[in-house]
This record gives sequence, structure tokens and C-alpha cells, in this order.
Amino acid sequence: MTTPTLPKQKAKFNALTVSEVRRLTDDAVEISFEVPEELQADYDYVPGQYVALRTQLDGAEVRRSYSICDIPRPGTIRVAVKKNLGGLFSTWANEELKAGDTLEVMNPQGAFTSKTHVTSLNDAEAIAQQAGNNHLVAIAAGSGITPIMAIAQTVLAENPKATFEIVYANKGGADVMFAEEIGDLKDKYPQRFAVHHVLSREQRVNPLFSGRIDDEKLNLLLDQVLRTDQVKEWFLCGPFELVQLCRDELEGRGVDSSNVRFELFTTGKPGDGPGQGNTGRPVIADPEGDNITISFTLDGLSGTIESPSSARESVLNAALRARPDVPFACAGGVCGTCRAKVVEGEYEMEENYALEPDEVEAGYVLTCQTRPKGDTLVVDYDA
Repeated sequence: MTTPTLPKQKAKFNALTVSEVRRLTDDAVEISFEVPEELQADYDYVPGQYVALRTQLDGAEVRRSYSICDIPRPGTIRVAVKKNLGGLFSTWANEELKAGDTLEVMNPQGAFTSKTHVTSLNDAEAIAQQAGNNHLVAIAAGSGITPIMAIAQTVLAENPKATFEIVYANKGGADVMFAEEIGDLKDKYPQRFAVHHVLSREQRVNPLFSGRIDDEKLNLLLDQVLRTDQVKEWFLCGPFELVQLCRDELEGRGVDSSNVRFELFTTGKPGDGPGQGNTGRPVIADPEGDNITISFTLDGLSGTIESPSSARESVLNAALRARPDVPFACAGGVCGTCRAKVVEGEYEMEENYALEPDEVEAGYVLTCQTRPKGDTLVVDYDA
């Protein structure tokens, strides 16, 4: 089964006004943006997609990606931001951002979407026509619930035959984001929606739902709680270790990888938080001529830049030195915003947590993770 291809939108930022900042937990907020009528077509989205936010903090540009947490509504984009220890943007968003402020918001991107996804804000009934009798399951941790909320609410509302089940891991009950909305879904769809809270630092009546989700607990959940053999589609969203654990176990149980959708916070490497990576760092061509020629096409315009072989520079970094409008968000191989197609040359892609296997086979790469292996490399961001 092939995952539907979403219409590719050129990644671009627009200044949007914050209409509301709503407290979800002590360290998480929901931010609502007002989308003016003339931009609504640009911010049409499929549940599960994300937007990148960009602003200036401490005299430097900061950009972070956050999943859209609400069902598609014309005129509004909502994201949830959980404060991370030492997180510059997330701390600022939780403590200082307020209604009336303006941020630059990228149009929606990403492929963490259901195969039975809607295709536009005004075509939600398409779910009912495509979905059939489906049982969908999500395993999420912390703010990983954000895209799951958009997907679950939309699927349940538009497909009366669909059922949705969530395993949601947190430290404690006070850390559960969207607790009220989850409760509303349980009340509204008592026969079609279920959520299993797993709390790592609180004792629950059933010990299965206490403690961290490790290999043993995951197997118990799959054996005793989730109807693994009846699940049409899986959604995994959270930290690297949990998502990889779930992917490996599902693969071991014979689940087709095309039925498993996943999204990561980060790749789990030290210093690999959102927005990390060599994005536009200073690099100077080798005057002795030991350089690699990197060429790219963006918005129909071509650019070429010389990159010293010794720098092992990523394609994204090189392209940003020539054009600051080259699209990117996380720079960690997670989001897929910097996707391009290799037209000519040999390359290596260090990490890939965003592209589907068929995209990689067709020559698409994440330019933040891709480095030339020869003397020249040509990529096309417009492909």
C-alpha cells in the first residue's frame, strides 16, 4: 500500500499574529495564530503536519518546528509548545509570548499523516469516503501527543466506522497535555476512542501503566491491551528511543512498515535538539582549489557555490551561504523541510527520519544531512 503524496507546497514564511496563548500544563502552552483570508490557501493543512516558527531572540534568528494540534479550521493555526530545560525558544514562548505578538510562521509541511487523510480544509468528508472500517493506534510521549490530537479528532469526527486508541506516556498526571480535550473525546466517542495513560513517576492501580515504557512493558501492552493484528495504521511520536523501540518491535511482529507512521522530537544525539546543526556557519573556499562544487535550483533560479573538501559541509549549509531563503526548519534530519532531489553526483546522507523509502530510492535527500562524495553535486529543491 502506498502512502498518498501530499501536494508539495513551497516552504515560505508569513508574519502571523498570535490570537491566544492558552496554558495546557505548568510547562506547556497552546499558541493560536490568526490566518488572514488572503493567506488561508497557503495554510491549508492535513492533520499531522507541522509549521516552523521563526523570530529573533537575543539578537539571533531562532526557528523551531511544532506540530499543528487542532482539526483543520480556516483562519486558525494552533500549535503546542512544551518548555524544555534550557530551551531558548520554548522558554520564551511559555513565559513571555502573548496575544497580539507577531511571529513568522512557515506554511504547513510534513508527511506524518494518515493514509486516509483529508486533503484540504474544505474537504474533510473525504475521510469518510476513504477510510472504511479502520482501527488506528498511536503511541506518544509528552508533547508527541500534539499531532495525534489533530489526527484523532479529525478521523473520529469524519469516519463513523473508525476507532482510535492511544498509549500516552508522561511523568505524571500533571504533565498530560490536552487532558480536557482527551476527556471530551472519551465522552463523545465512548465506543470508538480509548486512551491508556502510562505514568513513569506515579503508581497506578494497574502496574502495567506505571513506569517507563521499556521493551518488556511495550510487549505487554501489545499483547494485552492493543489489538496488534487488527490495527490498520500506527502513529508513533516522541523521543528517539521510544519511537525506535516501537518501530523495531512492530517490525519484529510482522507489521508492514508502510502502515507505521513516525515522527521524532530529535534524533537523540547530544546537541541535536531542534534547530541545531551547521546551518549557514562560515565556510571559506580553499584558495588552493581543493573544493567541491555544489549547485542547486530553488524557485527556478540556479546557484553554485564552492565548498572546501576539508569542511565536509552539508548541502544545506553551502546553499544557505548563497541564498538565505533556502528552506529548512530542524536541521537535524527530522522534519523534512530541506528535502531536495539529487540531479547529478554522488553523495552520502548521514541520517534520515523524514523521507519515505520510495523517496530515497527516487533520489530525494535531506540536504541538512547530505554531503557530496565527489567533485560536484547538483540538487533541485523544486523537484
